[in-house]
Amino acid sequence: MMQYDGAALRVLYIGGTGTISTSCVRLSVESGMSVFVLNRGNNSAGRDMPKGVTWLTGDVTNDASLLAAIGDQRFDAVVNFLSYDADDAHRMVAMFGSRTRQYVHISSGSIYAKPVRQSPITESTPIALNPVLDYATAKWRAELALQQALTEQGFPVTIVRPSHTYDDANPPVPGGWTVVDRIARGAEIPVHGDGTSLWTLTHAEDFAQGLVGLLGNPRSIGEVFNITGEDVYTWDQIYTIIADALGVEVKLVHVASELFPVVAPDWFWSGEVLGDIGHSAVFDTSKIRRFVPGFRPKLTFHRAARRMVKWRSDHPDTTGADQATDAVLDRIVDAYHAARAAFADRAPQPAGIGS
Repeated sequence: MMQYDGAALRVLYIGGTGTISTSCVRLSVESGMSVFVLNRGNNSAGRDMPKGVTWLTGDVTNDASLLAAIGDQRFDAVVNFLSYDADDAHRMVAMFGSRTRQYVHISSGSIYAKPVRQSPITESTPIALNPVLDYATAKWRAELALQQALTEQGFPVTIVRPSHTYDDANPPVPGGWTVVDRIARGAEIPVHGDGTSLWTLTHAEDFAQGLVGLLGNPRSIGEVFNITGEDVYTWDQIYTIIADALGVEVKLVHVASELFPVVAPDWFWSGEVLGDIGHSAVFDTSKIRRFVPGFRPKLTFHRAARRMVKWRSDHPDTTGADQATDAVLDRIVDAYHAARAAFADRAPQPAGIGS
């Protein structure tokens, strides 16, 4: 049993039912921790939660609601999956500065400067404002606020940077289950670039090994960690592996990354394509391995894809295609074919023999 000063480690998860956090809650319970989960009471994806969790219902964006949920409780570790920007960070410092021995901020591997300036990406790889991806910029500013609180107030923060983390209920492709549905029915799939950029995928169960291993470790205070797997594929391979798990052939259309925000400027994934996933990203995980010797990612995407296909079969109500997303993907594919047709009409014809 995980203990701290002779008692089971008391851990509060803010979030706790999402793609990454559910696996962390499960492993924390399995490790003998006393686990609390605070959220609005929503588990729309239908992920199974372990017994033994103490549920706290509250709105983390509302101070009064948050205080009402936690009361005067104190925790050995607080793990926040829902904090987004600098304002959130300042609020969490004020809320938990005297309520926890360790505050784990879930940041993002998207904050590293793109194109990546060195590979593999280490925790010291340069970070820059991302004019295309507001999410990455906000996460970076939250980190700065927390590091300032550490320096000036001794706030016990540990920063974790996951990259593209998925689980059985959330496939790691732009468009999610809608894309899986398109693959299954033989529709064309738009792939950014030429499909050969390298991308790191991490199953949430593997991520949980690293995060849970940091909890209650005072050496991790003030440190930053990449927690990713070593499952690296091209995007063509990612889509093909899903198709293989479905037992079908995949139809890929390679589209310039710059075209996505032109054709679908309001689609979330358009910014991701241009500001993050359109670039290769391979991560160095030697630091988390030093701090958590048991960190050994083991679930390859080939195996995970089969689990996702089974999840789709078992949960048809939550894994169907979204009509709006399907329409966006059709629009991107149509724009690609229109551009090809326009080029073909304008391209000079080869000269005939003897001309």
